[in-house]
Amino acid sequence: MKTDTARGHLAAFVTILIWGTTFISTKVLLRVFAPIEILLIRFLIGYAALWCVRPHRLKVADKKQEWYFAAAGLCGITLYYLLENIALTYTLASNVGVIISIAPFFTAIFAWLFLRDRRPGGRFFLGFLMAMAGILLLSFGKDASLQINPVGDLLGVAAAVIWAAYSILTKKISGFGYHTILTTRRIFFYGLVFMAPISCAMGVHVELRDFADMGVIFNLLFLGLGASALCFVTWNTAVKHLGSVKTSVYIYMVPVITAVTSALILHERITAAAVCGIVLTLAGLFLSEKRVQNREDFSHGTECE
Repeated sequence: MKTDTARGHLAAFVTILIWGTTFISTKVLLRVFAPIEILLIRFLIGYAALWCVRPHRLKVADKKQEWYFAAAGLCGITLYYLLENIALTYTLASNVGVIISIAPFFTAIFAWLFLRDRRPGGRFFLGFLMAMAGILLLSFGKDASLQINPVGDLLGVAAAVIWAAYSILTKKISGFGYHTILTTRRIFFYGLVFMAPISCAMGVHVELRDFADMGVIFNLLFLGLGASALCFVTWNTAVKHLGSVKTSVYIYMVPVITAVTSALILHERITAAAVCGIVLTLAGLFLSEKRVQNREDFSHGTECE
């Protein structure tokens, strides 16, 4: 049990460490591709990579389980990224970053409603408030100013709700007992299926000359192999061993990783407000992670990889 818990925390940390740096690759690729094109290419690469790593077909024991895979693909792959990308066209990136960070709140509520988890206690909500205060300092402590945009901000909230739903679905899927790579690949498959008509409607115009730059290829591989194939496997592994709520609170660390990465790679200055924000966010993460063990963990002993 302790080994599984340690693996879960490590998997969650690795996931967030990579996801917190993807903004750099995305900014580079947006010079060449449209958001939907980046999304389609990265998950095609991820899907192919997972086939290469484990070239075995997933045989589903119960056909009803396919609905969970389809719902997870729709939520975690198609809708989440689509809503996030559209939100970014209406409102500030800093607004979206803060709003997406409320996903753990919705995850805790959904776990209570649908997984028979214990109702979140005061410690969880105190950690949530501390983390949000820290994230606000990180996001708006520089030059950015809070600007309310109803359409963009509501789309950001919708994306956070969708990601919470994805976390609950993956917790349910982990109880089926299949290998994590196989389940992640099946989720990618459904995500690409739902993405196909949206891509056609929005228009995808990718040419061979778009891949002439090695920088473009490197960033696509980073997003496809690292941020997609690897990270979705590690995230689903973390959910499997820690539960959906404990894993989701690691989302608080994304702005922290982004701030540190910006300082190291883009040489952006870390202000005193940013330092306070990092401390508050990590303290909130610690408080939320120290929730009392609950019924969500009942299946850890029975799940197998």
